[in-house]
Amino acid sequence: MGKISVLPLDSFVVLNKALLNSQDRLTLTVLYQPIIGSIAISLYLTLWSYLDNDISSLNDHYALISSMQMKLEDIIEAREKLEAIGLIKTYLKKDEINNYVYELYNPLSAYEFLNNPILNMALYNNISKKEYKRISKLFSFNKIDLKDYEDITTSFKDLYNFVGSSKIDNTNIKKANHLGLSFEPTINFNELLSLIPEELLNCKSICKQTRELIYQLAFIYNLNNDDMSDIIKNSTEDRKINVNLLKENCRNFYCFENKGKIPRIVFQNQPLSLRQENMQNTKRSKLINQFETTTPYEFLTLKQGGSKPPKNDLQIIEYLMVDQGLNSGVVNVLIDYVLKINNNKLIRPFVEQIASQWKKSNILTVSDALDIAKIEYEKRTIRKTSKKVIEQVPTWFDKNIDDEIMNDEQLKAFENELKGVIR
Repeated sequence: MGKISVLPLDSFVVLNKALLNSQDRLTLTVLYQPIIGSIAISLYLTLWSYLDNDISSLNDHYALISSMQMKLEDIIEAREKLEAIGLIKTYLKKDEINNYVYELYNPLSAYEFLNNPILNMALYNNISKKEYKRISKLFSFNKIDLKDYEDITTSFKDLYNFVGSSKIDNTNIKKANHLGLSFEPTINFNELLSLIPEELLNCKSICKQTRELIYQLAFIYNLNNDDMSDIIKNSTEDRKINVNLLKENCRNFYCFENKGKIPRIVFQNQPLSLRQENMQNTKRSKLINQFETTTPYEFLTLKQGGSKPPKNDLQIIEYLMVDQGLNSGVVNVLIDYVLKINNNKLIRPFVEQIASQWKKSNILTVSDALDIAKIEYEKRTIRKTSKKVIEQVPTWFDKNIDDEIMNDEQLKAFENELKGVIR
C-alpha cells in the first residue's frame, strides 16, 4: 500500500481488542521496548489512555501531538513500529478529513515472546548478553524438586455436580487478542516438502505451529527451499521434526556460513513516513519509488543479474543499515552511486567514508540521498580536473530527470526498465 499522509486534523478512535494488566506493562517495557523504542511504547500507552470502555471518543491527531509533545512524523513512525510487531492494527476511511481506527492488541506473554524465533532474536540483537540473561531469569519460574511429594489436589468432579441445563451465549465476552507478525516467506512450503523423502519425514505430522516455526526460521536465517530441506532432513526423529533440533541446526548452519555471526534484524524497506508523498509521472519520482520499495538485498540481487550477492557485499549492507543506521532506500542510492563510479565494485573503505558523511548530514530520504550524491560527485570531479578519468554515473544524474513528464507509452517503457536493474 502506498504512503498515506496523515494530517493533524485527521480524526481517530481507539478500539480495544485487548485485556491489559500490570504484567503486560512489564512485558512491553522489558521485551518490546528494546526492539521498537520508547517512543513506540509511549504511543501505545497513550492510545490505551484514550479508552473509556471498549472504544474511545472521536479525537484528532492534534491531541496526540499535544499529549506526546512530538512531531506528527515521529508519531506515525512509532505507529508503524507498533503495527509491524503486532500491537496495533490500523484502518482508514478516506474523506475530506480522513478517519482512522487504531485497534490495540495484547502483547505476547513472556513465554510466547521468548519462544518466538523472530522476536527473541530481535531482542537478543538489541541488548547485551548480560541483560538478556537477566530478562530471561526475570520471567523464569523458581524450580522445586517435587519427586518426594504426592499430588493431593482436589479435582472439580470431587466437589461439584450439575443439575439441569441451560443454553448460555458467552461468545462476546472480552478476551486477550494477539496479532501475528506479518512477513514475506522466503520459502515455498509445498516445494520444500517435495524435496524431503517420505521415509525421512511424515508430512502429516507437521502441525500448524511447526509450519509457522519453519517459516520464521527461514525468514530469520534467509534460507531457501534447498537449505531448509537439508536442515530438516538432519532434524527428524521417527519421521517427525524435532523442533529444538531444527532451531539448533538452523542457527549452526547460519553461523557456519557467516563466520560465527548471528543474524541481525533491521528495517528492510524504507519507512513509510520517510517516503515521497505524491508519486508523479516523472523519471525521478519513479526512481525514488523503486529505491524506496526495494530492499537492499533485492537491489544487490538485481545488480548481480539475479544471482545471490557475495557475502562481502552483504556484510557491507549490514554495516550500512545496522552500524550506521541508514534507511534502506538511502542504502540503495548509496550502492547504486558507488557501483557506477567504481566499475561495479563495492569498495568498503570508500562506502564507509560516504556513509559516515551521509550519517552526519542526517540523510533520511531517498530524495536527499540523490541530491547529496550529485553534490559529492561534483566536488569529486573538481578535485580530479588534472586527471583525465572517465567514470560512469547513474542515469539519475540527468538534469532533466526532475521535470520530464512521461506520456503513457514512455511511462510503460520506463516501468519495464525498472523491473530489471536501476541504471
